[in-house]
Amino acid sequence: MLVQADGLWKRFKGVAVLQGLSLAVPEGSTVALVGANGAGKTTTMKVLVNLLGPSAGTATVFGVDTRRLSPRELAQIGYVSEHQQLPGRMTVSAYMDYLRPFYPTWDRSLEGEIVGQFRLPPDRRIGDLSHGMRIKTMLACALPFRPRLLLLDEPLTGLDPLVRDEFIDRLKRQRGETTILVSSHELAEIEEVTTHVAFVDGGQVKFQEALSDLAARLRKVTVILPDDVPCPARLPGAWLDVRQAGTIVSFVDTQYSALDLPARVGAIFGAVNRIDAEPIALRTIYTALARAFRDEEASA
Repeated sequence: MLVQADGLWKRFKGVAVLQGLSLAVPEGSTVALVGANGAGKTTTMKVLVNLLGPSAGTATVFGVDTRRLSPRELAQIGYVSEHQQLPGRMTVSAYMDYLRPFYPTWDRSLEGEIVGQFRLPPDRRIGDLSHGMRIKTMLACALPFRPRLLLLDEPLTGLDPLVRDEFIDRLKRQRGETTILVSSHELAEIEEVTTHVAFVDGGQVKFQEALSDLAARLRKVTVILPDDVPCPARLPGAWLDVRQAGTIVSFVDTQYSALDLPARVGAIFGAVNRIDAEPIALRTIYTALARAFRDEEASA
């Protein structure tokens, strides 16, 4: 694994933000860290680039303990965060001039391509740029050295749709060459570049799975009943976000099987008029799982 975290804890003034978090990022993948605000996503990324040291547990990048990352490893890591501070008095081109010597693999041709694609104004001071232009400047500074690992912490927050499209298009071009770990609430945008999903809640990764496998086993199911009768009190635990409106019952099936679904539905409702199952987007997957985890914690 290019990135491996095992049992990470991070405490701030006695408050545990990370609580035994474990994560694996395969080389060449794009892993989406999804979770609510305060779940521990940003703290995890800061530990991985040694901006923070863990209170307990271990994390490695390229097989090196993150607390011992040398300039050699750091020169292969790109990091973009919505909270990242940039030197506002420097121009875009002067900032790139400053960064270039730190990265032996910096590609001036790629730099020019990215600056052109993003239409960055080289002679404008960074402090005078719009929020979207500053985010694009961060990415334009994180990609020309062709990093093996790119960490993106909420990079799409506050960006207009066009800037988001340009940002995602550039990530598509980097796939395969760069392993990406991205945290974002804009799940519809990042879904098309995501290969794996790690669900973070309460400072822990509740599960990690290839997006293709996750999408295959989750379906939005709609059942049309012959009569307007209430759902039974006991329903399969694999059915999440169950809702009823008259004779229509819908839920997210987390153990979907086209062969088994009719029998499983029949065992609960008896004869039904119709059963429909359709794939669901990453955003819907997240909200269904997040609601289930929240309800589970509330009933504990």
